[in-house]
This record gives sequence, C-alpha cells and structure tokens, in this order.
Amino acid sequence: MHRVHSLPEYLLERYNHWKINTFPEHKDWFRKLATEGQHPRAMVIACCDSRVAVNSIFGQRTGELFAHRNIANLVPPFTPDGNHHGTGAAVEYAVKHLKVQHILVMGHSNCGGVAGCISMCEGNAPELDEQDSLIGRWLDVLRPGFDAVSHIEESAQRQKALEKEGIHVSLQNLLTYPFVQDAVDAGTLTLHGLWADIADMDLETVDGSVGRFKPT
Repeated sequence: MHRVHSLPEYLLERYNHWKINTFPEHKDWFRKLATEGQHPRAMVIACCDSRVAVNSIFGQRTGELFAHRNIANLVPPFTPDGNHHGTGAAVEYAVKHLKVQHILVMGHSNCGGVAGCISMCEGNAPELDEQDSLIGRWLDVLRPGFDAVSHIEESAQRQKALEKEGIHVSLQNLLTYPFVQDAVDAGTLTLHGLWADIADMDLETVDGSVGRFKPT
C-alpha cells in the first residue's frame, strides 16, 4: 500500500472547486440518484480516449447514460468461458438489469487503438503480436475489420475506414450475446453505431437500411 499516493494536487483543486461552485445547485439530483438508483435509458460503448466527450455531446446529466469505455470501443464476441470479460459484463448488466432501451457503439477519428491494430496487422508492431501483450490480444477483436479495409492504399483513409468498420464489428458481436439478441427481437432494445470527428465533433451514424454511415 506504500506505493499508493495521494490524489494529485491539480485534481484535488478541481474537485474542491466543483464541490463548492457546481455541486450545490445539483445537490437534490445527486441525492435522488443515491436514494432511487440509476435508470439510464441508453448505454454507450466508447473509446477510452480522453478527447471523446461522451456525456457532453448528448447533454446528459449524471445518471442518465450508462457508459463503458475501452480501447477502440470494441465489443468482443460472446464467450462464456468463465474468464474475466469486462465489456461483456457491462453489456449484460445494462441489458438484463438496467433494461436500457438503446446501446450506442461510438467510435472516433484519430483513434490510437485503431492505428495500433493497423500497425499490428501490417507487421509493423511486433510488440503487439507478443502473446503477453494485453493491447494486442484485445485488438485481435478488430482483425476481421482490418481484412475488410486492407485494400485501401491511402493511410488516412484506411484508418478512417477501419474506425468505422470496427463499429460494424462491435455491433455484429453484440448480437452474439443471447440476451442482446432476445431484447432486440422483442423490440425492447435497439443498437446504434456512431462515429465522431473529434476536431469539430460532427457525428455520423449508421443507416440501418443500407449499413453505411451518414451525417447527422
């Protein structure tokens, strides 16, 4: 425990500023959440990237959006093997216990995880191919997407295409979870794919009728 340090001073200062200046006007809302629990209508699966402002762009108050973040906003296939599955556990909780009505898979431009997958698949990141690379084994989920865009020669276009293809892969993988498929079939759950340009925060969404992205 001696290696665990106190909160960095700049974070403590920001917390104190928030507690004094912002919290008081929302005190009743936080107490309501504490006593009545959370009842979010939507779950978003987004990238860990600190530039992706998930709550801000949807104008959500605390407690209104069930958020799960991981490298490259991936959903692996349903694998009930008794091992640890953080993303699958979050999806299961959202669907079976919180009864969310929507799951959003949200990708973004300039994604470092997607860039890493490209480098790995092209043989330019041998460290990610090592069996003990946690990042590499996670990005294996995206390999089928790379196969679909590997023919694109221009690197920026290939990157953008894989960012979007990864969203399709995750949406397809979501349907391998029996409880997700059951909820979709029952009409109580809808799945959505979104891609954000982090430079101007323009959003593109998957048009379900054609399976392509279109501007919002």
